[in-house]
Amino acid sequence: MQSDDHLAASRYARMRWNTPLSPEHAALLLQRLDVRPGSRVLDLGCGWGELLLRAVAAGGVSGPVATRGVGVDTDDAVLARGRRLAADRSLNRHVAFVTGEAAAWQEPADRVLCIGSAHAFGDTAAALDALAAVVRPGGRLLFGDAYWERPPTAEIAEVFGPDVATLPGLVEAARERGWRLLHLSTADQREWDDFESSWLAGRQEWLLAYPEDPRAADVRAELDDRLREYVGGYRGVLGLAYLVLGR
Repeated sequence: MQSDDHLAASRYARMRWNTPLSPEHAALLLQRLDVRPGSRVLDLGCGWGELLLRAVAAGGVSGPVATRGVGVDTDDAVLARGRRLAADRSLNRHVAFVTGEAAAWQEPADRVLCIGSAHAFGDTAAALDALAAVVRPGGRLLFGDAYWERPPTAEIAEVFGPDVATLPGLVEAARERGWRLLHLSTADQREWDDFESSWLAGRQEWLLAYPEDPRAADVRAELDDRLREYVGGYRGVLGLAYLVLGR
């Protein structure tokens, strides 16, 4: 494999999922999501679908009534990774990965995941409104979204845009749109540090392996800028909340 191929493959190589979340925290969220045998699970903006695969497995795929899942994303490369993971776990008959826009999906499901993808609908409020149409009556939504833990600097606020709320604001936005809060938890600092480190790690390793590659300087500059921005800008300032919602 050429360094060209290695660079593309390295982007998410060290990430379990593209959100600040530990395996223990994920297990808690899936417990609160309460995926039941025979459920239909939908993940909008799924990436490679690691949490979707765990949700389907938690619901059960053996016996007369199997849980099934669909992951929707616009990135064909990460969807291909999801299909490989599903095949490795013998879940490929139970989970489908579809190329498409999250906001355009209309087929409802019993359990819906939407983590870090509110922007696909426009903003948080629009996402909470739209997702009501794809959660079946009596179903549940696992919604993950950013919020400000502390007031950001003007520079950091500009990076993340004007739609990031406080945690009380996020919870109130869900309530105003008819959702009932069944569970709330937030990413802790270790989860954030691991997320940011793993986001960098694959390409950091590529840089160490291919220091003379013509693209190395640009990759190094991008990673250094991201690390400075995190450590000096939004570490301990930007939060990520996980809400399990029903209606």
